[in-house]
Amino acid sequence: MEAYKKVDASRISISELMLPSHSNFSGKIHGGYILGLMDQIAFACASKHSKMYCVTASVDTVDFLNPIEVGELVTMKASVNYVGKTSMVVGIRVEAENIQTGKIKHCNSSYFTMVAKDNNGKSIEVPGLILNDKTEVKRYLKSLKRIETKKARQEEFDHQNFSHQDYLEQLKGYKVKIELPENY
Repeated sequence: MEAYKKVDASRISISELMLPSHSNFSGKIHGGYILGLMDQIAFACASKHSKMYCVTASVDTVDFLNPIEVGELVTMKASVNYVGKTSMVVGIRVEAENIQTGKIKHCNSSYFTMVAKDNNGKSIEVPGLILNDKTEVKRYLKSLKRIETKKARQEEFDHQNFSHQDYLEQLKGYKVKIELPENY
């Protein structure tokens, strides 16, 4: 196994024409179909980096920014933004191009955490990452910050001593009504 690999070594881009069979009831491309394509490119990118079979561990921040129309050419670009011991964060950018006008719109960005597996299904160590420019460093740091924030949130709310009473004041001003039993 290589100890470190450049981001460019596993960068992937795919394009697919959006067909009527991919549309939802409103005539736009179904978000679930796009998520399926994103999972495929995340798998390919992570597998290319690790040279191993990879599974999706989590998906972070899926924001559908612009609808995708039937007949548009969708291009997905993926790169490994961060590596842990056995996991990789794959950043994916989704763009749609109107083939007649050439206009390109950013439709979605997301982050898939992928884990490399050996032939027995056990998690296996992945190569480190060589960062070659400011964008790659920024993406690595953003991934690291998302991981730290997620861990802090889990610790705060999954802690044995969690008490909703500590948060009731923060909920004022939100569109929520709390009706708990008296001794809850």
